[in-house]
Amino acid sequence: MHRYRSHTCGQLTAEDAGSVARLSGWVHRVRDHGGVLFIDLRDHYGMTQVVADPDSPAFKMAEKVRAEWVVRIDGKVRLRPAGTENAELSTGMIEMFATEIEVLGEAKELPMPVFGDIEYPEEIRLKYRFLDLRREKLHQNIMTRVKVIESMRRRMKEQGFNEFQTPILTASSPEGARDFLVPSRIHPGTFYALPQAPQQYKQLLMMAGFDRYFQIAPCFRDEDPRADRLPGEFYQLDIEMSFVEQDDVFAAMEPVIRGVFEEFANGKPVTPSPWPRIPYADSMRKYGSDKPDLRNPIVMQNVSEHFRGSGFKVFARMLEEPGNEVWAIPAPSGGSRAFCDRMNGWAQSEGQPGLGYIFWREENGTEEAAGPIAKNIGPERAAAIRDQLGLKTGDAAFFVAGNPDKFVKFAGAARTKVGVDLNLVDTERYEFAWIVDFPMFEWNEDDKKVDFSHNPFSMPQGGLDALMSQDPLTIKAFQYDVACNGFELASGGIRNHKPEAMVKAFEIAGYGEETVIERFGGMYRAFQYGAPPHGGMAAGVDRIVMLLCGAQNLREVALFPMNQQALDLLMGAPSPATNKQLRELSLKVNT
Repeated sequence: MHRYRSHTCGQLTAEDAGSVARLSGWVHRVRDHGGVLFIDLRDHYGMTQVVADPDSPAFKMAEKVRAEWVVRIDGKVRLRPAGTENAELSTGMIEMFATEIEVLGEAKELPMPVFGDIEYPEEIRLKYRFLDLRREKLHQNIMTRVKVIESMRRRMKEQGFNEFQTPILTASSPEGARDFLVPSRIHPGTFYALPQAPQQYKQLLMMAGFDRYFQIAPCFRDEDPRADRLPGEFYQLDIEMSFVEQDDVFAAMEPVIRGVFEEFANGKPVTPSPWPRIPYADSMRKYGSDKPDLRNPIVMQNVSEHFRGSGFKVFARMLEEPGNEVWAIPAPSGGSRAFCDRMNGWAQSEGQPGLGYIFWREENGTEEAAGPIAKNIGPERAAAIRDQLGLKTGDAAFFVAGNPDKFVKFAGAARTKVGVDLNLVDTERYEFAWIVDFPMFEWNEDDKKVDFSHNPFSMPQGGLDALMSQDPLTIKAFQYDVACNGFELASGGIRNHKPEAMVKAFEIAGYGEETVIERFGGMYRAFQYGAPPHGGMAAGVDRIVMLLCGAQNLREVALFPMNQQALDLLMGAPSPATNKQLRELSLKVNT
């Protein structure tokens, strides 16, 4: 028999009854039932119930073992007594009567519980992550991640993509976040950068003629952490294709992402193909977000005309200013003063002066519009708003006014708040959409200049002619995102593969040709020697797994994450360098 086990802890079944087996694993818990000890023995594969009574030669050792000790147990497999079977376990029909127990590794008093999924301080969980990962839910999440990545690889290869590995030490590149810099010992005073994404390399692979690339790519960005973004590093399914237009990328990637979700959604509905395509401008106007949660049925509308010249002077005066609008956020079933007042209070907690509203109720057998706004605009205008929004008695509408560029984010948050609080969001489904037609450029108010709004390497719609003749802020790009349940899951674009168009796009953003050659010399040179039209995208592996696991935080689907302060509490990183290391790198710390 093998030194440690003949079976795993998830393998024995009723067919093994009467045989002798050897198991090794962790003591999940010990239960004393009137002098008979029950040990739940756990390993990666499952759990087996082990029994030791006073007649067992292993009883004295069974009395000594404690939770999370690693032990080897020999024993005889037998059927559980009738009525004690556990259908939730793969081994639930049997138990093992212990004849010998060997302690392979004792455990000190645990700093956190492993049994159950009790909430525990994050600082302890991350410092003792190896214990945290033993917990059933987190262990399952990590294995789901493994299987999702396996599924991605299989589906990409079925689509004719080849997997390549691109360099980790590379040159600094403005991808929209700070680089992690790595000092060079051989070339003092110079630095490598960890890649924010394999963007340039995957485009160079297209220049080299490889046609279809993919990679489960590690990406490194020195940016502030948040719930849907891991500090420091993350992984993405990165792809690139040659001789394609936008529709070709959609046709290749939609089955991959949809297929992964259908495989791991546990029966939850997934948006069938073809996914909706929502222009960026429409997404912002309807949902107040470029990653809308389409499970929420609320669609915002422009109701400016109903307030223009009305008795509600606050909005009427705002509408006299060019560019100002009034948007309505419908609230089906929200037609009570209590709910409207709660929303108004929420808006004030968000730093807003308040949130105007109208709600429709039945009073003395007739419908009436209620609330301060309704009193000021009169019944005819209130009825026109209700009709435009498709509302009825028992419903409400909330209003935001001013310059949409300034209030759109708040309006989107209010839409989400209304949908969640009124239980309008169907949480048992995955709703996908392509967000398309992103603006190529945006106005950077801080620097008072035009800047790239998304990926600087994307092809502008209209090509070089648009860059030469259009107002930059009106140019749309062949850029697209995949939105699912309020998250951006993927982002990509058709690339600007003509050198003169690339130079012009960067000039508009304030970079001269010399800067382009200096910062993107490899790609700029490659464009001079026959560049195919190409495009691609990248999908966030961590976010996909988070959604599929029903987790609320990316740290619940990553093996060894940092905390919110970008500290690795397990390994103690970052840590000071020794004086010897600094001298070798020609560095001095300036604190």
